[in-house]
Amino acid sequence: MSQVLSHQQLKEIAEEFGTPVYVYHAERITEQYKKLTDAFAKTDTRFFYACKALTNVNILKHIKSIGASVDCSSINEVKLAVLAGFAPSNILYTSNGIDFAEIEEAVKEGVHINIDSLHNLEKFGKKYGHSYPVGIRLRPNILAGGNLKISTGHDKSKFGIPVDQLDNILSLVKQYDIFIRNLHIHTGSEIKDVDVFVKGIEVLFDIIPQFNELESIDLGGGFKVPYKKHDYETDIHLLAQKVGEAFANHPNPNRKHLQVWFEPGKFMVSECGYLITGVNVLKETNATVFAGVNSGFNHLIRPMFYDAYHHIENISNPDGEEKKYSIVGNICETDTFAWDRKLPEIRENDLLVFYNAGAYGFEMSSNFNSRYKPAEVLVKDGKAQLIRKRDVFEDLLRNQVIG
Repeated sequence: MSQVLSHQQLKEIAEEFGTPVYVYHAERITEQYKKLTDAFAKTDTRFFYACKALTNVNILKHIKSIGASVDCSSINEVKLAVLAGFAPSNILYTSNGIDFAEIEEAVKEGVHINIDSLHNLEKFGKKYGHSYPVGIRLRPNILAGGNLKISTGHDKSKFGIPVDQLDNILSLVKQYDIFIRNLHIHTGSEIKDVDVFVKGIEVLFDIIPQFNELESIDLGGGFKVPYKKHDYETDIHLLAQKVGEAFANHPNPNRKHLQVWFEPGKFMVSECGYLITGVNVLKETNATVFAGVNSGFNHLIRPMFYDAYHHIENISNPDGEEKKYSIVGNICETDTFAWDRKLPEIRENDLLVFYNAGAYGFEMSSNFNSRYKPAEVLVKDGKAQLIRKRDVFEDLLRNQVIG
């Protein structure tokens, strides 16, 4: 049975820590990771948590404790992973449009590195030659994902080196004797069809023979999670089966075993997260009844940025008569979380909970309108622990130089 926090637990957390507040359930993260490791138990597969989804160092420490590795999108994420206790051999850094100095820092940290441009690959070859193994992020020209904004493998995406530039890659590898240890692709997020990953494998198997020192192939992440009640998640067991079949049908011509890597982010932490908000005001109009909460897209931007759906519950009045409400925020900008959503009767000061708020919730938050970022709380072994304090006024002034 899935690990879910009860209404009573969430109400107690709101009473103790105030609202708005992000709450994360450690055992739910563990459960999601176990789904992955159980499904791929018979294969040589490694999972790197894509920490851009949620980087609180306490979350990273928990993820390390359950045996996962970590995937980073910036050098600062690498440093956070080191601070959380990950060994360099368990940290993957995939660069994207960055200055070469950041790659040099990653080399000093001793982590796995993927390079996503010909220019940085050439700089890397000139400086390190064969002395430091590196991976290449390829763009497979596959359109996949739940929204074009989160699709990263298509022919107009900025991510990766296009596969049609393979000759240029090979020329640089030969010229500078670069040690290519990993080939990486990532097609997008919210991928429903596991065959998308198979297509990625097929792209890679056409390229693998060109790289004699390969040790792994990285198929990225993007596993779908259910945001709606009757939605579903990527069939991980079917994915494991399809990946196994693809390898069976494409034996490596170099006769060398290749480990498979994945980078689950949202899949690991989305469902562990809850955003608890308080209802400030009700506003009745001819068009709708607005329920204004003490949050906004400065705390949870996904509904406005991606048109994302988040299940919402009124935990203060769960048995009330159902009515339609538009749930909106308190910032001076359109920040509609839900339009004409059926919910048990909402009253001022009720608590509304947004589910699936663990991934890209707090991580994409801001101080827009000079409003405070919320607190974060981790529930582990039944105990709620504060893992980030709520902002106070002094936080708004931090780093400002007042003349």
